[in-house]
Amino acid sequence: MGWFTGIILFVLIWWTALFAVLPLGQQVRPEADEVSGVRGLPSRPRIGRIVLITTLVSALLWIGCDLLISSSYLSFRHGILAFGG
Repeated sequence: MGWFTGIILFVLIWWTALFAVLPLGQQVRPEADEVSGVRGLPSRPRIGRIVLITTLVSALLWIGCDLLISSSYLSFRHGILAFGG
């Protein structure tokens, strides 16, 4: 995998992982917010912690994807996925 493809793959994995990590550990306010009236806002969002966890999870998934792509396990040139042509 080239560096450009690797960066694009990491960004896609990071963005997807963000939505999986975002609700972890969040406590919603039981009463409505005075300014907006919204009840679903988290009381302490901790965005820095969420970004750090998302980056760590994304790095692990990206390494796994890179190893899988670089291996001959998923190859269209030979093996079970090869085109019999």
